[in-house]
Amino acid sequence: MIAAQYEILLPADYDMEVIRRRVRERGAALDARAGLGLKAYLVRDIAEGSAVNAYAPFYLWRDPAATAAFHWGGQGFSGIVRDFGRPVVRTWIGGGFARGRAFSAQPSHALLRTRALPPDVDPVEAAEFLSSVAVASPGGNVHSHAWGIDPTSWQSVEFTLLTAHPGQTTDAETVVYTVLRLSSPEIEALR
Repeated sequence: MIAAQYEILLPADYDMEVIRRRVRERGAALDARAGLGLKAYLVRDIAEGSAVNAYAPFYLWRDPAATAAFHWGGQGFSGIVRDFGRPVVRTWIGGGFARGRAFSAQPSHALLRTRALPPDVDPVEAAEFLSSVAVASPGGNVHSHAWGIDPTSWQSVEFTLLTAHPGQTTDAETVVYTVLRLSSPEIEALR
């Protein structure tokens, strides 16, 4: 599994309805994409209390070839590049995926937590810790939880889809997003 996200920061006065309309009109394009576990269409909106406006889709790819076809094979990412420029795509080697108690419900929010792994931490220990967090995904409003590690920067990611707003977080490493749509053609095969 490959986890990937690009975040497009938008001006403070940007009309976020433009992004919402884009997702309504184009979001179904990935509903049957082979090799894609899920794509969460995420936004941060100043009007909803966020510090910034942003469009920040998050992906869990099952197949590296499908990831490549999307990004540089002309099968999807070209629209982002055309409309917003070429953003940095953060990627992590996926370590695990777990269903939460609310897996059958539609997620409305997402938490993304990234952390640098200290230089003295063995990657095996970090992976065991992240895996235990995924299995223990607490709360009745957890749809699913995934994690991964970027070995180029030794940064971990934890991604949690929720069916309710998580409330304010004071953790500087965690970002709260609103989920506009979830495309999940191969979510059943994620592990």
